Amino acid sequence: MTCTRQTLFLGAPVGRKLLRGACSFLLLLLGSLGLCAASQAQAPSGPQTPAATSSVDSSAAMQALAHARESVEKFFERSANVVCAESITQTIIGQNGKPAYREESKYDYQLEASNANGTLKLVESRDARKLPFRDPARTLLVTNGFASLLLIVHPQYETSYQFQPAGEEVVDGITLEEIHFTPIPGASSPAALRLRGRNYPLPLSGMIWIEKDTGAITRMTAAIDSSLSDLGLKGMSSDIHYALVQFHDPEEAYWMPLSATIDLETPLQHWHNVHRFTSYRRFRATIQIEMGKAQ
Repeated sequence: MTCTRQTLFLGAPVGRKLLRGACSFLLLLLGSLGLCAASQAQAPSGPQTPAATSSVDSSAAMQALAHARESVEKFFERSANVVCAESITQTIIGQNGKPAYREESKYDYQLEASNANGTLKLVESRDARKLPFRDPARTLLVTNGFASLLLIVHPQYETSYQFQPAGEEVVDGITLEEIHFTPIPGASSPAALRLRGRNYPLPLSGMIWIEKDTGAITRMTAAIDSSLSDLGLKGMSSDIHYALVQFHDPEEAYWMPLSATIDLETPLQHWHNVHRFTSYRRFRATIQIEMGKAQ
């Protein structure tokens, strides 16, 4: 089984499933692509040791952000054609706060990017490797479009957010700059909610962890508040961790998504999705021509 190929333009949400009667939440979340890097630090996964300095070095933090912005732009321009193995756990959370229903699936995931005529175009597809038994009475949240969240730091969205240094953390001896971002009202967003056939830009705010020396993004969190409560959305949050992946031919290293956790809640339902990405490799188009014998 091959999932439908979806073509994503900046800010174009994708998804499927009816969530409330005739209404559908189609969520483009949130994700990201790798960043050029040279070190091996991992994203913070729990309480971390604060850096020794107590004051925020805004100059160093903003310099790290500028480096990250350059890396994101270069990746989209040069190398954003990859395939990997993706496993997805889709969970419905009950009223008691515990999982009430869960499905697990596995896919071969492929992402292609092009930047023709100055327009960034992302095309993603999934080939199913393992599909779960599906209870037709259950409504699950479908989250994809993970090639868009790092666009928050892409130069094209530089004027859409305010960025403020928020301190430093030390992880495995590597200093990470914390950058807090908030949306500028009325500006464009790389993520959107589709409801009744209409797209609503998501006013995302959150935190970015950036390696101080390399500009590599190791973690990003994003959330929205209750500002979309009139659309039936109570809250949404995401947490994406990155790891350094070595590619060959040519030899290059990029920070790629390792895991992505998405939590979305309405007044009536609560969903929790976890995506895990492994076995990255470059995508190569192969054309095979067979020459027949002359008759």
